Amino acid sequence: MKNLKAMLVSTALVATTLTASLSPSFAQESAAAPAVAPESVLMHDGDGAVYKRFTGMHQVRYLEIFLAGREASSGKLVAPTYNTMFIEGAYAASKDTAPQALVEGIDLAQLKKDYNLAGASLNGPKIWTPDWSDADIGKVREFNGIKAPWVGKMYMDNAGPVSNVTSYKPMVFVRKSQLGWNKGTTVMILDDADGNTYVMKGFQQGLKPQHTYAQFMAAGQSNFKKLPEGWKFRVKTLDKDLIETPENGQAQLVADEFFNVYDKTGPGMSNYKP
Repeated sequence: MKNLKAMLVSTALVATTLTASLSPSFAQESAAAPAVAPESVLMHDGDGAVYKRFTGMHQVRYLEIFLAGREASSGKLVAPTYNTMFIEGAYAASKDTAPQALVEGIDLAQLKKDYNLAGASLNGPKIWTPDWSDADIGKVREFNGIKAPWVGKMYMDNAGPVSNVTSYKPMVFVRKSQLGWNKGTTVMILDDADGNTYVMKGFQQGLKPQHTYAQFMAAGQSNFKKLPEGWKFRVKTLDKDLIETPENGQAQLVADEFFNVYDKTGPGMSNYKP
């Protein structure tokens, strides 16, 4: 798997060859192309974003859309990010904000043309594990009938897809948000060899799910074949609320070999390390 590095100001951390087909684990990706001018209108979708709280999100199915273009002010390649869950009332009944048929119909190549982009890719569909979130919500866009607001942006070295992330290697996502897991919620955790702890926030389904949420949790560490030396996976029922508030809006994440995504906990990230 090719390594793609995300950059946050002067901090270089690994992030997230665009293809035109679907893969078993990840969503559709469009063919790579050089960035073009002028700046895409999407670069301003976070202007005037409003901070909102969303509750009842545990095990809600969602999709993220990453649309990469050049930011005129910095000259950097930036991917505004849109998340289908952050539409008020969208998941109250079905807990599904990313219907399979609609996701499969998203034309990433056409999105590149329509919005003057260097690249486009999808993350998921995934299942949320937190119980609630506060987030900056920007302009709402519609993708093949699925509404999704701007929720943040990723600084990137090239227009590769988020699905090409290197497993078990840290990355940074710029967002103004909090995530919360309630006391009594059962969470899945990765501990790295240096004692850092990451709590799963997004369980990967993709277009061809390999496991159900319950199956994966029950199997525990036996799911994993590529855990780095000194790493371990565990399941824990929280004995108090866990609240993630990244310092300076810089959330630190890792993805596992299944493209499940985990957020770092502990000092500077959350109220405690579970």
